Amino acid sequence: MNNDSIKIVFLGDITGRQGRTAVKSYLSSLKNEAEKNNTTSPFIIANIENASHGFGLTKKNYIDLSESGIDCFTSGNHIWDKKDIYEYIDEAQNLVRPINYPNGTRGAGSRVFEIQGQKLAVINVLGRVFMPPIDSPWQVVIEEIDKLKEEGVQHIIIDFHAEATAEKICFSKYLAHKYNTEENALVKGFFGTHTHVQTADEQIYEGMAYITDAGFCGAVDSVIGMEFETSMKRLSTSLPERYEISESPIAQINGVEVLIDRTGATHIARINLKVDNNITGGAVNESN
Repeated sequence: MNNDSIKIVFLGDITGRQGRTAVKSYLSSLKNEAEKNNTTSPFIIANIENASHGFGLTKKNYIDLSESGIDCFTSGNHIWDKKDIYEYIDEAQNLVRPINYPNGTRGAGSRVFEIQGQKLAVINVLGRVFMPPIDSPWQVVIEEIDKLKEEGVQHIIIDFHAEATAEKICFSKYLAHKYNTEENALVKGFFGTHTHVQTADEQIYEGMAYITDAGFCGAVDSVIGMEFETSMKRLSTSLPERYEISESPIAQINGVEVLIDRTGATHIARINLKVDNNITGGAVNESN
């Protein structure tokens, strides 16, 4: 790790109270490790569209997670599910909503951060395959990246919140081909979210750290964070059934750890940990 390197930790969809509690324990362990080794703490990006009881993000949880060490919050199609989002989204300087909502939508589709004297932008995007209707990401994201490049941004990280793996792979390769060269990669990271199931295809592609889906942070004994019984009723009968968040205390932490420098991504590794929320402060262990 050279002096120009920036360490980024990207966490998959935080889901419910168990996910929030586990993530706070994990972030505390990262902080303690950095202090012990006298190193700089990583820049933390987390998808939080399911953080408040599985749907949306309350202002209270936004503040709590900010104080716990998350530097940038990305989201997705559920970001609007809690009504108070409309009261605080314009003032939430670290929160990014999908950029391909129509012009005039409240909030910001990208944010720029200064880290170690370098400008890093985070863009949030929604896919369109098997997803609710939304503006095409292709033109919108290109326009945004071109604007950020003119503003002197050196690193761009993208959270592509989408259902279809093919759409994620295709869009990531398109951006890498358009903006990255052997000498300099502008798009340093492209991380898929939404399915809550971590994929095993982490790689560095043309200077860009990539994973099709980062996974999720929430109860292990669940159906992608939701309680089994209500999920089974809904899926087996096709009748309306309100999903309930799982309160199982053993939680998983999914995401990726990435190193980038001025030329491109140099390292990516999956994060797959378990936390016992019954233990005060949590116990972070490697997942089997």
